[in-house]
Amino acid sequence: MVAETPNWEFKQRDVHILRELAAEPQRSSRELASILEEKYDIDVSHVTVSESIRKMREEEVFREAIVPNESLFNFALFEFKFNPEHFADAWHDAMVAIRDDEHTLFYFLSDGEYQWKSVMMFPTRTAESRWIHEFYKNHGHVVQNVRNSVVHNVLKFQTDPEIFTELHEE
Repeated sequence: MVAETPNWEFKQRDVHILRELAAEPQRSSRELASILEEKYDIDVSHVTVSESIRKMREEEVFREAIVPNESLFNFALFEFKFNPEHFADAWHDAMVAIRDDEHTLFYFLSDGEYQWKSVMMFPTRTAESRWIHEFYKNHGHVVQNVRNSVVHNVLKFQTDPEIFTELHEE
């Protein structure tokens, strides 16, 4: 599942809408229209704001996800090192098992020795250990090692609204 770059021409208005939604995702299109006028001197109707949000969502300019409060689950970083001997025959099933597992929040490929990585959530450390055990039972021939790290003391868990200013050259 490789994401394509959205086909979107960013207007200054869109960048400000994204910034304001990142700061407060529950803002209505009416609130956003007011903020655009008061804060950025952009006069648009709430209908235009709503339409812009809808089109950006359809074009996958941003994604919406429900991410539980970090105090409800134990988060862990998992890194998977391949066993080259069996990789060619069974990599796909292992990849799908990780990607589609209900515990997987974020899954990505990287370089280095451990090329698959995921951020996963478990209700307890026992559930996490059980998951590792079952994964090895089902896919151990593909994976030489699973390295997991406990994620604790989460210090930032949000998108900073300012990142969106880099999408539009003013």
